[in-house]
Amino acid sequence: MSTQTYRKMVKSDGPRDEDACWVKNTLLFRQWDNMKKEILLHKYYESQKAGHDIGWDRAAIDWMIRFGPPGDKQTDH
Repeated sequence: MSTQTYRKMVKSDGPRDEDACWVKNTLLFRQWDNMKKEILLHKYYESQKAGHDIGWDRAAIDWMIRFGPPGDKQTDH
């Protein structure tokens, strides 16, 4: 299959901008986007400390252990 044929298929069958726009406005998407940005920042700092790229998996696991996802903290009532 040529690249042009593939692009036409993806373009015609892919989601339209107005269909995908509502997803970006959901709370779930915004929380994931914020968490992803924090993990990437954590990955940068931890990689700098280690002197090499620690990778996404290690950074994400370390971030979740240290800080946890937003709204995951239990409070005493």
